Parts: sequence; structure tokens; C-alpha cells
Amino acid sequence: MSTTLTSAEFSQKFFEKIPHSIRESLTPEQYQAIEQAYSEQWKRHPLDIRYSFGFWRWRYYVVLIGGRDRRKLTRKQQRFFTLAEFWFLMAYATSSALFGLLILYLIKSALGIDLFPNFHVGIWTWLTGH
Repeated sequence: MSTTLTSAEFSQKFFEKIPHSIRESLTPEQYQAIEQAYSEQWKRHPLDIRYSFGFWRWRYYVVLIGGRDRRKLTRKQQRFFTLAEFWFLMAYATSSALFGLLILYLIKSALGIDLFPNFHVGIWTWLTGH
């Protein structure tokens, strides 16, 4: 099924990819700081689905990880998300207001109330098929 690397296995594979000369120049504190930074990245998530499967000659994997984003956002990302949130709330408020007005119009039309004589939007007529 799926194989998940432990923190120690990940660290070993990670440091194997660093050239020997650079790896040897790291102090124990630097080595430990790098290992800790990358091991924290692979902590358990509330949503953690990992699946691998073989197809013909190759193996494939699918990973779905989710949870609260605890990373620090850059100023550009903060501005983008603030604007996105604003526009989402504006769209939600506008669509809610329009839907509310539509419901009020349909109730008014169903009760036969005619606010403006000889003026009809046509939604009630279209909906009832008259």
C-alpha cells in the first residue's frame, strides 16, 4: 500500500543528496537546525491520505494533506488574501440581497399585491406559466 518515511529516514535521504564537502563543513548546530526545520514540515496533519499503487512497470503515488496553514504570509500574499476575502464577502452580500429581493417579489406576486399598476417584471408570469 503506502510507505511513509520516518523523520530519521527522511533526514538520512535528505543529507545524502548534499555533496560530501558541504555536508562535512556543517557544524553540529547547523546540521541539527536543518534536520529540525525539515522534520517539523512532515508532522501529522488532520487530513493525511497517502496511497501508492503499481501500474504496469511503474509505481505512482497520490498524497492529500490538509490542515491549518501556520506559515507566515508575505506582505504580497496578505494583501491578496485580504482583497480576495473582501471581494468574496461583497459577492456573497450582493447575491444574498438579490436572492432576498427575488423571494420578496415572489411573495408579493403570489399575494396579488400590485405596487406599480401596469408594470410587471415578468418573473411571476414566467414562473407560473400564465
